[in-house]
Amino acid sequence: MGAEIIQVTVFSVSMAVIATLIAMPGGVFLAWCMARYSFPGRSALETFVTLPLVLPPVATGLILLTLFSSSGPLGKFLGILNIEIVFTWKAVVIAMTVMGFPLLVRTARTGFEQVEPRYEQIAATLGAGTFRVFFTISLPLAWKAVLAGAVLAFSRALGEFGATMMIAGALPSTRTMSVALYSYTQIGNQGATITLLVTATVIAFVSVLISNRLTVSS
Repeated sequence: MGAEIIQVTVFSVSMAVIATLIAMPGGVFLAWCMARYSFPGRSALETFVTLPLVLPPVATGLILLTLFSSSGPLGKFLGILNIEIVFTWKAVVIAMTVMGFPLLVRTARTGFEQVEPRYEQIAATLGAGTFRVFFTISLPLAWKAVLAGAVLAFSRALGEFGATMMIAGALPSTRTMSVALYSYTQIGNQGATITLLVTATVIAFVSVLISNRLTVSS
């Protein structure tokens, strides 16, 4: 049982790390654009990005299942490429990415909004392009908030349950810490439940503590 808990923990952490790395490029750049630019549809985009935070996770998972199933629009296209998503580890990563993405964007956006725009304007007047301004001015000055957002996204991904259950199930190959906790509770395995609960709590506590410290010092 100890080996099983270790396997589930390692799998969950690995999937959460991959999900966070996938969310980072688009999430950070989107946060910067929202903090710096006004454009048509920005309000709708902000609402769309925030939806996973307010929708029931099961509803989000159902949407993902509809999209990536063999009869869904994305599932059909990926099927042509012989790429299977539903009930695989890739489904776990997708669910974690979607659920953690809003926290990354919101936290990073706050950091970019705290950066003095004058620095970016000066760089632009000296001939720096948009991407150079972003990588040499904006990102270095807001890196603590960006990292805090990444840690929060990782924490949210690690704790994800509803969306993961819908699109990845509770198979031995896709079972995360949250799903395993539910399974152990259902079968009355108190020892495994407590061990995994303590493990998940410690990881979550450390992650949120790091994020809070980064946010305060940013």
